[in-house]
Amino acid sequence: MASLQLCDGYLLSKPSASPRFRLPQRFSHRLIPKASASPTSPPPPSSSSSLSLTRRDLLYQSAAVSLSLSSIVGPAKADEQLSEWERVFLPIDPGVVLLDIAFVPDEPSRGFLLGTRQTLLETKDGGNTWSPRSIPSAEEEDFNYRFNSISFKGKEGWIIGKPAILLYTADAGENWDRIPLSSQLPGDMVFIEATGEKSAEMVTDEGAIYVTSNKGYNWKAAIQETVSATLNRTVSSGISGASYYTGTFSAVNRSPDGRYVAVSSRGNFFLTWEPGQPYWQPHNRAVARRIQNMGWRADGGLWLLVRGGGLYLSKGTGISEEFDEVPVQSRGFGILDVGYRSEEEAWAAGGSGILLRTRNGGKSWNRDKAADNIAANLYAVKFVDDKKGFVLGNDGVLLRYVG
Repeated sequence: MASLQLCDGYLLSKPSASPRFRLPQRFSHRLIPKASASPTSPPPPSSSSSLSLTRRDLLYQSAAVSLSLSSIVGPAKADEQLSEWERVFLPIDPGVVLLDIAFVPDEPSRGFLLGTRQTLLETKDGGNTWSPRSIPSAEEEDFNYRFNSISFKGKEGWIIGKPAILLYTADAGENWDRIPLSSQLPGDMVFIEATGEKSAEMVTDEGAIYVTSNKGYNWKAAIQETVSATLNRTVSSGISGASYYTGTFSAVNRSPDGRYVAVSSRGNFFLTWEPGQPYWQPHNRAVARRIQNMGWRADGGLWLLVRGGGLYLSKGTGISEEFDEVPVQSRGFGILDVGYRSEEEAWAAGGSGILLRTRNGGKSWNRDKAADNIAANLYAVKFVDDKKGFVLGNDGVLLRYVG
């Protein structure tokens, strides 16, 4: 296997006269006009003026009754009870896109949230509240890092970002060390998975896969060549669109047992890799529209999303090029990600606050209206376990699963 030696780090009322109605005291100071400073009483109003005041009084009364009832009964909660999600407001700038989230297995209430504009937030209450975290080693240079991926195993954790940056913690995120990276790393780091003590697996958008067992100071290549090199050899093998490949992935997802599925940047074919294989294996897409994203079902099969809102599931488990389309109520918006809560229940999210749920392994999907009024695209669905899940979107939108 090839070995990648690392060098020094571098840059990334008016009241009614009726005795049956009284304004609540807390609204009266806003709705009742102030008394005149003049001791002289104003002349009686004309009939037209009286009519005008009567209408105004009615408006005041209607508004006050509505407000009063709201304060007594409280806001309607029917929609909230029907929805499985609630929004968590974050202390970040508008425009931040949330990219990944992870929790510390040894401290389940502690987690970290990543995003663009060097966004790093921490929670110590299971995701109810979040506060900004500062990492001095990532602020020494004039870079605005995009933190792409985070992963924990025990108390050890890893963060990667762009421009190239690698952070490591051995104490559940209390302290983060910056690990130097080689300037010859092919592509941008897009995914990392903590695999054991001082060990991790890292993927770049050019298809390079590296593993480390010494806290990231040395990395070994897990494959013999990048995707571009593989396609150059197999361009005549019948992979449609391979000759248009631009050299990068648009999406990559890892299964719990270490298998990968990736989507080409143009969405015209996909690739898979399993531990022990020397190369990525390209596959023709079995659908007419281009692929948006792909990932692994809880049963080991694949799900596939196409541009325009289509959802497909592979036949059987494991890697396959045969997919069946599943009807979904996407309202014409694209579906961007799928996350499984259990083998039978999964959630799909996408553009304009689309949220869909299946309770039968993906055979049918129903829309949840939790995010209908949120003007954001939902990019990722992450379930830590069957009780803890999150949906990540743009403009700092974070939804928390409340079940």
